[in-house]
Amino acid sequence: MAAKNSDGADKKSRVAVAAENGYFARTSRPFYALVFILPFIIAYEILVLLVNPQLLTESVSNIRGAVVSFVWIQNFLHYFGMGTKNAWLFAPVVVIVTLLILQLAARQSWKVRPGDLPIMAVECLVLAIPLIVLALVLNRGANPQSSAVGNFSGIIVCKTSLAESASGTAADNMSSSYDSSSHNIAMDILTGIGAGIYEELIFRLLLISLSMMFFETILGVRRMRAVIISVIISSILFSLHHHFVFINGQFAVSEKFSVIPFAFRTIAGVFFAVIFAARGFGITAGTHAFYDIIATFLNAWMFG
Repeated sequence: MAAKNSDGADKKSRVAVAAENGYFARTSRPFYALVFILPFIIAYEILVLLVNPQLLTESVSNIRGAVVSFVWIQNFLHYFGMGTKNAWLFAPVVVIVTLLILQLAARQSWKVRPGDLPIMAVECLVLAIPLIVLALVLNRGANPQSSAVGNFSGIIVCKTSLAESASGTAADNMSSSYDSSSHNIAMDILTGIGAGIYEELIFRLLLISLSMMFFETILGVRRMRAVIISVIISSILFSLHHHFVFINGQFAVSEKFSVIPFAFRTIAGVFFAVIFAARGFGITAGTHAFYDIIATFLNAWMFG
């Protein structure tokens, strides 16, 4: 009988070890996230140099394609005396250092299996599909008689750049942002990659973590309730910042407020928060980036 119990305990322990070291557990680690999104970070920096080099020298409030969340990090670095170019160079370091600190705090394995990385990319692509489908459905519901670029773009694109704040109306924003030129597609891919990394850093990794700390640790709110409150707050703020941005110490209108795009982005925020809770930062950032890239090509191909 003792031997049977021992065998049962050994079998349970083997299952536990396998689960702890399985694909989903491994790829949720902060170091995996860092290795996975590093190509996205490098691609963003290279695209800035090739497509939008004025981000390095000019005021971001006048430049199309400047990702708001990226600029927030730049503004943070300005407080340490960094100039525009140095802040741009060191912004990715903030992401890298944050993930390394989380990895150290978690005391988890640093080993990465290269074969997991393409599977993570496929997972991100698959996870992006529900948002694409939802955007298409909402777009049709918003204006079933029209295939205008403005309506579709206003719903399907989750990224926020400073380009739109310079225009007078939402229609002007969309017509100027989405034509079929390769330059504009490259600009939108640039913005989408930046949004995937830096919006997820701000609104999921930092905001949800800080909200959880405030509600659960400081106020003593029960964990599940604290999770729900934190997700709702982060999702609403994530959606609002596509319409109203706080940049360089002042508020600006990025896109005219509309209920359906706001609702879609709030749902997207909840969706990304669920992915973040279940799969970690890497898959969340990758899903967001792939979604924006797919949306860019859909806008150019189907509606441009």
